[in-house]
Amino acid sequence: MSMNTTDRDRAHGHTVHPGDVGRRVAHRREQLGLTREQVAMRARMAVSYLEYVESQPAAVDLETITALAGALGTSVRYLLGGELDSPPGQATPALRPVVEELQPWECWAKMEPGGVGRVALSTPEGPQVLPVNYRILDGTVLYRTAAQSTAATAVGERVAFEVDRLDEAFGLGWSVLVTGPAHQDSEADAVERFGKHADPQPWVGGRRDIWVRIRPSRITGRVIRAAGTTPSDDTP
Repeated sequence: MSMNTTDRDRAHGHTVHPGDVGRRVAHRREQLGLTREQVAMRARMAVSYLEYVESQPAAVDLETITALAGALGTSVRYLLGGELDSPPGQATPALRPVVEELQPWECWAKMEPGGVGRVALSTPEGPQVLPVNYRILDGTVLYRTAAQSTAATAVGERVAFEVDRLDEAFGLGWSVLVTGPAHQDSEADAVERFGKHADPQPWVGGRRDIWVRIRPSRITGRVIRAAGTTPSDDTP
């Protein structure tokens, strides 16, 4: 008997995290108390394909999402992740949530993929918190900004840097907080290395020639997970 992708990953000890659409589909189905067979019949699709959607981080076409939304009595917008204009965290809390402290190595593992975090710093106008695209390199947090930007004023100061992930479908999440001094790296060799191996590629575009590194003097984190699971089971 052949194994599908999920079975192979489990057999080799790999953790498989479904995509966001798949997680929302599964959560909604469980809320309604429906089986995969019932939802697949309503959506006019194979049960094996529904299982694939729910368990794999795969792209799902709009026709499939529309069919699943109808089968689950919800909207395409919900299955696609809700509203970009609304603040995150409006979902109901998880059933029997557990809050745990993350070990430093777990914090690094959460941050390692890079993405968007927030820098908190003091300015003449008062405290500010700014979103930045970041990467992790050699045990430091690296981001790129413009010379005259507020984010550049972090250089030479002690700052805080926060990264989090929320799972709206399940009411779960984690956050990591780094504190430490920020400094600018401007040596040509270092900048070339950053560009090759850890370029944050700021979403805002434009000229961003200031490379700022935060060297953590303290790193802490917390995870909110469902009872009976481990931190690695929820919110990758």
